[in-house]
Amino acid sequence: MATAVGTDVETLRNHVGGRWVEVKATETVEVRNPATDEPLARVPLSGAGDVAAAVTAAAAAFPAWRATPPQERTRPLFALRQLLVEHQEELARLIVTEMGKTLADARGEVQRGIDNVETACGTPSLMMGYGLEDGASRGIDEEVVFQPLGVFAAITPFNFPFMIAFWFWPYAVACGNTFVLKPSEQDPIVMRRVFELIEEAGFPPGVMNLVHGGKEAVNALLDHPTVKGISFVGASKTAAYVYERGARSGKRVQASGGAKNAIVVMPDANMDAYLSTMMNSFYGAAGQRCLANSLVLPVGEAHGPARERVAEAARALKLGDGLEPGVDLGPVVSAGARDRIFAAIGAGVAEGAEAVLDGRDAHVPERPKGYFVGPTLLDGVRPGTAAYREEIFGPVVGMSPVASLDEAIGLINAAEYGNAASIFTESGAAARRFRYEVETGNIGINVGVAAPVSAFPFSGAKRSFFGTLHPQGRDAVRFFTESKVVITRWTTGDRGPITGVGR
Repeated sequence: MATAVGTDVETLRNHVGGRWVEVKATETVEVRNPATDEPLARVPLSGAGDVAAAVTAAAAAFPAWRATPPQERTRPLFALRQLLVEHQEELARLIVTEMGKTLADARGEVQRGIDNVETACGTPSLMMGYGLEDGASRGIDEEVVFQPLGVFAAITPFNFPFMIAFWFWPYAVACGNTFVLKPSEQDPIVMRRVFELIEEAGFPPGVMNLVHGGKEAVNALLDHPTVKGISFVGASKTAAYVYERGARSGKRVQASGGAKNAIVVMPDANMDAYLSTMMNSFYGAAGQRCLANSLVLPVGEAHGPARERVAEAARALKLGDGLEPGVDLGPVVSAGARDRIFAAIGAGVAEGAEAVLDGRDAHVPERPKGYFVGPTLLDGVRPGTAAYREEIFGPVVGMSPVASLDEAIGLINAAEYGNAASIFTESGAAARRFRYEVETGNIGINVGVAAPVSAFPFSGAKRSFFGTLHPQGRDAVRFFTESKVVITRWTTGDRGPITGVGR
């Protein structure tokens, strides 16, 4: 809930044109430590004027940055990469403090962001065009060059407050664009620190700009005529809204939405080898991942062993403050998220599912005010119910037994989402069929979290992605550039084409 600006904790500022500036808006939201409920900062809800100031600064910086040779544009990225490595532990601890995931998860998140900076440093090669002598006709050459467009913006979610921003902006600025970033208002403190490092790395003023805010700031970015494109990650309903409103104002848009990712466990699955990767995909980051596997489809006789092994491993998970050693499962991001997840568990039980493990009963005596949900396993979740169909976005796993691989593939393909799906099997034939037929953007074969590395696109299908070109790698470079075709013919006045020059 928005409140008037107070003085009890720090109020964050925007970063515009190379300077930290006070926000004109008078409303803020609190950032609280989800493990302790202690206030950490206030986030200003920037209005259209605050957004316009950032876009204006980015637009002013664009001509000089666009004219900077690509290899020079990547030099601040190389410097930033080193700074991020040096401050990796500090950044990870900031993530844990304001978002709640465990320190191990946060360290992995920071590394994934660094990986994207490293990939974006190769933009001079990734951005190369192509050409063909005599491609149009005799003496007429044809080529394609890729050029930046201007100001881009990204709207990023709470669950990866560091990493997801790096899916977008390093590629955009390496291609010669300038950028405005709006992080989630739930946990923006780590991004404030990132912008301090961006300053230190030597990016020219205005190339990177930071705007805090909520829906009003989002709409201002979507409507601003100078913004050429928008990148977004969040819930599917919001992704569809961002896609429609951004496209209506003439922008290119890549909008990643929600998911209900399923894993298929075949009777021949090697549970001893792969249980840990399954558990990470279920309960890592307290299930607050767009690649979390929240639905298990055990095939035939795999049901009993899968249920038993998952329940046993989940009971052994240690719940607590993510900064404490030995903790496997931290709090969810907010009290509101906790209450929503509790309600979803209750609804699943009311629909007929069996609560093999019920996370509503979890307690952490050392952190009595934390937003904790214990690992939850609902068995007998039926297709068509809310627990089967809807993204809960918490440490809640539904198990829905199926009779065959045919049935499993049919259920996955019938779902509205298409972010990811995984299969666990020792059969190459089953794995190949799964890869070939399943209609999701990311596929895991004996891999729980099917997260592409930075050189590959983070894909998505159906209502999990709105757009054409995905984040990361070559897709990102194409999203942040426009292809220009140049057709060239030279003559010497009335004498026709030059021949024999230099011979």
